[in-house]
Amino acid sequence: MLDTELLQEGLALMGFGMGFVFVFLTVLVISTTLMSRVVNRLVPVPEPKAPTPAAPARQDDEELLAVMSAALHRYRQRHRR
Repeated sequence: MLDTELLQEGLALMGFGMGFVFVFLTVLVISTTLMSRVVNRLVPVPEPKAPTPAAPARQDDEELLAVMSAALHRYRQRHRR
């Protein structure tokens, strides 16, 4: 008789604990969803930036490629096997 009462008490405690966790997580999801909606309404959407001209970017890319090539050449000279 004592074992069945102990088992019933354990199952009741397990049900209470799982129910509490379920309710807590449900409240957490609902509150974060509401906060997200409130923040999205209060914060304005940022405007898209204007595209930059393509010509200066190509020049920067060529300069970057030259710098990277020089760094790679120097690294290979210092770390020969």
